[in-house]
Amino acid sequence: MDEKNYYEVLEVPADADANQIYQAYLRQKQTYAQDNLAIYSLLSKDECDRFLNLVEEAFEIIGDPEKRQKYDYARGLNQDLEKGIYGNKKPERSPVPERQISKLVARKKFELEFSVDEDLEKEIECTTDFTGEFLKRIREYKKVDIPRLAEMTKISKTYINNIEEENYPGLPAPVYVRGFVYQYAKCLKLNPDLVASSYTKRLKTE
Repeated sequence: MDEKNYYEVLEVPADADANQIYQAYLRQKQTYAQDNLAIYSLLSKDECDRFLNLVEEAFEIIGDPEKRQKYDYARGLNQDLEKGIYGNKKPERSPVPERQISKLVARKKFELEFSVDEDLEKEIECTTDFTGEFLKRIREYKKVDIPRLAEMTKISKTYINNIEEENYPGLPAPVYVRGFVYQYAKCLKLNPDLVASSYTKRLKTE
């Protein structure tokens, strides 16, 4: 652990400026994000999570001028460039647009990648009665598996299965089910009000 090179983690040179470090941090976050199917075909979720934690750790240190100065000094890095990197004043933390990071992570988290089926899209558009079976069909069409949908919606995988199977005894009170189905539909880019109302109407008739 003591031998970790945070510059290598972010894939930047040791003399990188603050903007280069920040952009590298965003790239690594995107690369190892949970919805990056390409990287998840090569690495396990645990491996990606461990590397994302390391990316956060690296940015926490070399993204902060004062911490970076101490880190570099302990490793004998950038001593001849100290003035150019840190300036004459006491290092202060560079303003990082946290809102921008949050928006980027959120956008990636809810992004859907699938091949459009015009016939199914038309069927979805014309449907007013959304069954659990049809919701499952849409979810699979849009290439969202249950673990990912559970992460997107914060709904348990058991409840998602019960919604799709219309296992009403295995679901909570209707008011909660409506909220769950609303989030389910919203994440799949459906009309959440229509889907939630349609599904809970079916629930109340049982």
